[in-house]
Amino acid sequence: MKINNNKLITALLIVVHSLVFSQKQTPAEYIEKWKDVAIAKMKQHSIPASITLAQGILESGSGNSNLAKLANNHFGIKCHSSWTGETYYQDDDEKDECFRKYENASQSYEDHAKFLKKKRYEGLFLLKVTDYKGWAKGLKKAGYATNPKYPDLLISLIDRYNLTQYDDVNYVSTIPVNKADTVIKANTKNPKSDFGTVEFSTTHKVSKTANNVPFITIKKGDTYKKLEKEFGIRKRQVIKYNDLYSEHELIPGERIFIKPKRCKPREEFHFVREGETMRDISQLYGVKLNKLYKRNRLDEGAVPKAGQKIYLRKKKKI
Repeated sequence: MKINNNKLITALLIVVHSLVFSQKQTPAEYIEKWKDVAIAKMKQHSIPASITLAQGILESGSGNSNLAKLANNHFGIKCHSSWTGETYYQDDDEKDECFRKYENASQSYEDHAKFLKKKRYEGLFLLKVTDYKGWAKGLKKAGYATNPKYPDLLISLIDRYNLTQYDDVNYVSTIPVNKADTVIKANTKNPKSDFGTVEFSTTHKVSKTANNVPFITIKKGDTYKKLEKEFGIRKRQVIKYNDLYSEHELIPGERIFIKPKRCKPREEFHFVREGETMRDISQLYGVKLNKLYKRNRLDEGAVPKAGQKIYLRKKKKI
């Protein structure tokens, strides 16, 4: 019996396709898979991770929708006139509507964050990152969704799966630490640079900002002496790296950089939240405090106003 290879391949593809699409991902599995990305986008763009995850679950059916599987589009973002990338068509409010198609789902998360930087969503960034109810209601008010129950659906998902835990700035994606092989190499071009060799121990979890500046979260009982023993950095370096006064006492829960912050982060700007200082912003993005003052033409020590737009990088010339 002669077997047609093309027919056999087609049959196998149909079987594989059926198996893939028959395996439904649960909301819990979806959260576990994408929580780190949502946290990273929160730190880059000041969008609550809980809101991002809830929208992802709702818009993509926990990653099970055809739009998510075939176009890697987890947020139902349509093409609009500005989109120049690949497209995917399916029925929605109208027949054969155009949706954005991505190479991978991570691109969908990044595009979702950029999408919310449109002017009509600007008021959302005046809210605290922990105000998930305000964000949910604000999204509907700004026209993100037509369903009148959209805010309630998001809030219900956030409460049900305890997604607010990911809005905690101290809840971060950690880098596996291994003293035997985790070493930051010295800067050979500039031996006097503060970027010296540092061996990490396993006492603290070492995390990184989006622009790759390593930091730890202070625990109860931590002292400058203990940090020096663990990381090989002296008190004066900790003070310098973190823009602290020499009299500063370490506070449990605060972020402490163990290498110098960088001159610029990946993000372009930040909207100031109530009570936030320039140093808070500096610590959030791992960018040098003096650079922030200079880029925004502010005197050192100036206090920004809630809602003010702070440029993290140089303004683009038009």
